[in-house]
Amino acid sequence: MSRPLHRVSGGGRFSCSSHDLLNDSHMKDKIEKDNNDRSRLSSDNTYLSFRFPFGFLFPENALPKNGVSENGFILDPFSPATLRSRQKCTLLFLKISLVVIVLLALSGSFWWTISITTSPRGQVLRGYRRLQEQLVSDLWDIGELSVGTTRLKELEFCSEESENYVPCFNVSENLELGFTGGEEYDRHCRHGSRQNCLLLPPTNYKIPLRWPTGKDVIWVANVKITAQEVLSSGSMTKRMMMLEEEQISFRSASLMFDGVEDYSHQIAEMIGLRNDNFIQAGVRTILDIGCGYGSFGAHLFSKQIITMCIANYEASGSQVQLTLERGLPAMIGSFSSKRLPYPSLSFDMIHCARCGIDWDQKGGLLLIEVDRLLRPGGYFVWTSPLINNQGLVRNKKNLEKWNMVRHFLKDLCWDLLSQQDETVVWKKTSEKKCYVSRRPGVGPSMCSKGQDIEFPYYQPLHACIGGTRSRRWVPIEDRAIWPSRANLNSTELEIYGLHSEDLAEDTINWNLAVRNYWSLLSPLIFSDHPKRPGDEDPSPPYNMVRNVLDMNARFGGFNSALLEAGKSVWVMNVVPTVGPNYLPLILDRGYIGVLHDWCEAFPTYPRTYDMVHGEGLLSLETGQQRRCSILDIFSEIDRLLRPEGWVILRDTATLIESARALATRLKWDARVVEIESNGDDRLLICQKPLFKRPAS
Repeated sequence: MSRPLHRVSGGGRFSCSSHDLLNDSHMKDKIEKDNNDRSRLSSDNTYLSFRFPFGFLFPENALPKNGVSENGFILDPFSPATLRSRQKCTLLFLKISLVVIVLLALSGSFWWTISITTSPRGQVLRGYRRLQEQLVSDLWDIGELSVGTTRLKELEFCSEESENYVPCFNVSENLELGFTGGEEYDRHCRHGSRQNCLLLPPTNYKIPLRWPTGKDVIWVANVKITAQEVLSSGSMTKRMMMLEEEQISFRSASLMFDGVEDYSHQIAEMIGLRNDNFIQAGVRTILDIGCGYGSFGAHLFSKQIITMCIANYEASGSQVQLTLERGLPAMIGSFSSKRLPYPSLSFDMIHCARCGIDWDQKGGLLLIEVDRLLRPGGYFVWTSPLINNQGLVRNKKNLEKWNMVRHFLKDLCWDLLSQQDETVVWKKTSEKKCYVSRRPGVGPSMCSKGQDIEFPYYQPLHACIGGTRSRRWVPIEDRAIWPSRANLNSTELEIYGLHSEDLAEDTINWNLAVRNYWSLLSPLIFSDHPKRPGDEDPSPPYNMVRNVLDMNARFGGFNSALLEAGKSVWVMNVVPTVGPNYLPLILDRGYIGVLHDWCEAFPTYPRTYDMVHGEGLLSLETGQQRRCSILDIFSEIDRLLRPEGWVILRDTATLIESARALATRLKWDARVVEIESNGDDRLLICQKPLFKRPAS
């Protein structure tokens, strides 16, 4: 039996064996010298521990009792012969150990190879994936353990000045850095622009009203806006609102216009429709530039038209913030120097009603970006005082701007369909041959293969026509009408290397997943939700979830399943930049989405989503070279999520358990749920509590 080394009175240790001792005569000759050496060495016991680290390997019965040999002489463990003997024993032991290890490794490798060759490929891949995930989880745990007691420390609350903090959008700082000409409104993510703290809502924050009421009425304390900004002029749809004590109402009609419904009918007539059922014209998705406060999209939402609002970052009176507070689709986006994070040929219509963009500037570069985003046969609707015929007669400068835009779009092969009052509608060509048939030098040229990038991510604008090389060049009139569009045919799926069976299987899995989600959440989100103080008794079922941020959307299956289940929600389908890019497929199905790097802040305001969902997100992000921590991603989720909002994460058991530990640091209520259909996966369901800053 082995045990730790024991010191003797002389400070030495036992020899490996007695037959290696020097004979009696030699010992007598050196005894005086050795005694001196021993007395010197006994003063430093640490030296012995370092010099003979393998002493515990030798059994104690190999040595004579009390360190005395059979001849009665005291053993000298510091003699050269003894040292050489110890070295020989140590080397012999190491050699034997090495041989044993090699034999075990070879035999293990042999049996592992046999098991690999006889196992199904899918089982091997799953096993390899589990090994990878376990390694990531172990490394993650090691990193957290290294910080000691701070591992489970809850994050602090941010300062009051950060209530509406949006990373990557700092206009004053951008101006100091020399960004001008509209670039100061662009997204500039710099290291250290994110805060790992929890944003508290404003002091008088209230949970948004349920739809449909909440689509037209919001609490004024929930957004940053002044009374003057409410009453000020600007976008047409900005004027369709009024301040009523603690609320802002969007149901009133403007004194200048007949209302958004009449405006919508006018556009439909200009396209050639009898009513504003734009789906009949192949229109399902609309990009609304400078959307005001989203009234145009709110009106079309009930007609199954999904409208994405984009506008510049605004510190106060933000169009995007108020639109999202109504529960409608919106994100911060700037038409200035960079391409928007959408692929080419993404939208059926692009709308600009007094959006504040000078389309005649930059040599038509902004109109070329509109052309890139617009599908073949799509519509561009522009409403502006610049178009008014009477105003053009009186203002030569406006006439020059109008003529520049009109001639430039004609050179882009767009057809001017109709012009009424301050509104004009163009239709993009459906034929690529139009670009080739133009006279040399007329209009922008077609992008080269290197320039025609289908997936630009905030890249600089290009002065060439993009999207013409894409296999997705299909006129909107040739696409299936919604909702049939959501089920792409085999030819359309072939573009993405998929088959009809792939999409069908994905649909079945997500329909089952949504049923499971809602069976868990229904008592809390739907008709059984407890009434809040001061609320009237609702008529069940009502829906507390209006919008969902899907952080790893893949084919848009979660979006599809929610619609099939009859949920009155819209989904922001986010495709991470580190994974497979199926964003064009999502957009072709008639959904909305965006490309995004989750190591950067999402371009939106705090408290803008009712639910955040991520299936496989943790596996995807931890499988990459670590550019940011999972805590960074979780703190960003907390920034985006409304108080009393929900987080649903689905991933492997090890990653979900690690995520639950992070959820406690963010003060979320969290629980882990097993999934019967997949023993390896778990659900992490969290709710963000409503914390309020004490009134000062």
